[in-house]
Amino acid sequence: MSSLHEQAMNYVYQQVLQRLLSYFNRAERTALQLLIQRLLVAAGGIERIGDYRILVAFSGGKDSAYTVALLRAAQLSIAGRAPVTFKLRLATMRHAGMTSAVMANIHRCYSALFLHDDPRVELLVVDHHAVRAFEPDLPFSTMGREQSRSDMLLGGHLTQGDARTTFCNSCYLGMAEFLGRAVSWGEGVDAVLSGDSLREQKQYATWAMRLAQGNGEAIEQWHTLSFSAALRTLDRVGRRYYQALYGEEPTANALVSRPLYPPNKRQAPTFLTIADLIGFRLEERWALLTDFLDFRFDDLAFSFSESDCANPLLMAHMRGLKAAFIQGREYADGIAEYLELAAKMMRRKRMPKRLITQAMAAYEGPERIEARRALADGYAQEAFGLSEVQLVCLLFAPFVEGGVRLESFLRRCHPGMLIALVDLHKALSGEPAPDQVTQWLVEVSGLSLKGLQNLYGRSHVDFDDAHSVIARVRASDPDKGRIMTLDPVTGEPVRELISGR
Repeated sequence: MSSLHEQAMNYVYQQVLQRLLSYFNRAERTALQLLIQRLLVAAGGIERIGDYRILVAFSGGKDSAYTVALLRAAQLSIAGRAPVTFKLRLATMRHAGMTSAVMANIHRCYSALFLHDDPRVELLVVDHHAVRAFEPDLPFSTMGREQSRSDMLLGGHLTQGDARTTFCNSCYLGMAEFLGRAVSWGEGVDAVLSGDSLREQKQYATWAMRLAQGNGEAIEQWHTLSFSAALRTLDRVGRRYYQALYGEEPTANALVSRPLYPPNKRQAPTFLTIADLIGFRLEERWALLTDFLDFRFDDLAFSFSESDCANPLLMAHMRGLKAAFIQGREYADGIAEYLELAAKMMRRKRMPKRLITQAMAAYEGPERIEARRALADGYAQEAFGLSEVQLVCLLFAPFVEGGVRLESFLRRCHPGMLIALVDLHKALSGEPAPDQVTQWLVEVSGLSLKGLQNLYGRSHVDFDDAHSVIARVRASDPDKGRIMTLDPVTGEPVRELISGR
């Protein structure tokens, strides 16, 4: 970089900082100074800050966008008063629940903060087993999509469409691999920083710790674990979970890669939190998000805007399908139930009233409900390659336990196939069967014949079984002692909890 170009870029960076600071109130400016002091101490002083690299996991949601903006302000503030500043690595976990709108939000955030061409910044996407440079139109990898599809189908059939198992567990457990790859890429990092609220951090940590203890792990208290030890603990739980999900013969994509832990540096990455420095009221940062970062709320995500593993539009759709095909009610009845839960969750997240009203209004009247149903169908096809027929099949789970629900499934959804019931059981049990029957099974389920035969010999997950790792992952809610809370991602009621388990 020539001296003239460097001067020009420094001027641009200072203009970005000044504009960014104009959106901060007095409390936020104070928090910024405290953050700078915290980072300087963690790095070992101003003379070492230039060699200090921080990782932030950027989900593309409103809260993580604010964290990125605050870190950028700290980075540029230090650069304005010292010869060098810390390096910033932003990594995004790509999964099926991340829509193109979320990727666009990330791109606009990066552009507003002038991150793309800054040599002090690394912008990464971790997609399945690959680490790639961020691009706004980066497609979801074929391997990642197939893994998500497989996890969703198997988890859904084994639990009859239980929301958390179907959509969330694999994503939650995949955080260990994501972080492992993000911290170990290139020259590694010195610290992992989170802007999540202390409540959210405690939820995830407690959830993982209880799983590890239920898995027979003799671990110390979670807050005393090192970052590497925490990743290894989550990894071991993940191994057990996938072995239970896929049975004794996992698919080719399952369990083929384990987290890559931090490289051999003088010390493993430390974990930093800034939850005590920032507030969590969306209204207080509304102008920064929408005016400066050009943040736009995703219509597919119920205006939640977070890249959660479970897309709220799809979750509402599944509720509607369950009401229509399983419970013998109307599709709209299931939608109404989900909207009630979603509204409660949005209020708990302190979402502005206008966003709640906007989300609810999208389902007002039969025509809008049908339009949203079509939108959900398109999203399910794009994200998972699954049709509505295959989603309904998942909710029935007709192949598990020797096909005990197969006949009722056929009578309700495919009466023309009742004549082939005997041949369907033969194909599922591994006996010779007509090709047309085998092909129909694959098409209606979205699973391979091998996967169907695996389900045929399995039992449905008993969520009261303390020995089932799938049940423990679903039931180990972090809110110890609370009864019938709402799932933080799906809005589903959580089962009764046993204090101290």
